[in-house]
Amino acid sequence: MYSDQQAQNGVGKMAKERNILVVDDERTIREVVRRYLELEGFAVTEAETGPQALSILQSSRPDLIVLDIMLPGVDGFAITRRLRQADDYSPLQIDGDIPIILLTARSNEVDRVAGLELGADDYVTKPFSPRELVARVKAVLRRSIAAEVESESPVEFGGLSLDPRSRSVSVDGKDVSLTAKEFDLLWFLLRHPRQVFTRQQLLDKVWGYEFYGDESTVTVHVRRLREKLEPNPSKPSYIQTVWGVGYKFEAPSAK
Repeated sequence: MYSDQQAQNGVGKMAKERNILVVDDERTIREVVRRYLELEGFAVTEAETGPQALSILQSSRPDLIVLDIMLPGVDGFAITRRLRQADDYSPLQIDGDIPIILLTARSNEVDRVAGLELGADDYVTKPFSPRELVARVKAVLRRSIAAEVESESPVEFGGLSLDPRSRSVSVDGKDVSLTAKEFDLLWFLLRHPRQVFTRQQLLDKVWGYEFYGDESTVTVHVRRLREKLEPNPSKPSYIQTVWGVGYKFEAPSAK
């Protein structure tokens, strides 16, 4: 069990005033997750069903959502889709880039990838260790909070522009909407042009953990970035694959 002193150290300080929305139809899971998160200094809001979670999101913006996939009424996939496409759902008057960690009892890769494709930042497979979940929450928020105090100037590569202070991205003058983790991954690669990183290295640097990572998480996020940044995602000019190794950011050659 975590001690009160542990909650006051490290990310316990980072967690001050941070609110986590926990959505799960199993009361026991919600209570356990709440207890562990509160011991780390987080504030926790609970929802039992999909409609209840959407009702909460109509009036408040949590800093992160722990979201079960198998929910009554509206499932976790549908909620993720609504958040990531918030412009199409006028009742959700919040930014669509809230970090999302999915909870799933489904173990096959297709379901995991489906959640990531919709824009989830991470996932945890049931049954899970509460300590593992807390580690995931910390890792996701650590990157988001670090970006909030980012003081570096905007950068441009070819037609791609990125401003770390406003967390905005545009391609050829057109704004591009990225999730929090998509932005973090792009920003990391952009800061190290032409340097090749393995998927495991990207998990360590961008997601902030080693042991729990699944390399397919990186693959899906790279694919989503290419779909949003590239005119032809099958022939990317920015994030390039180095076969047998990993990925690198390459500024496109002048035409």
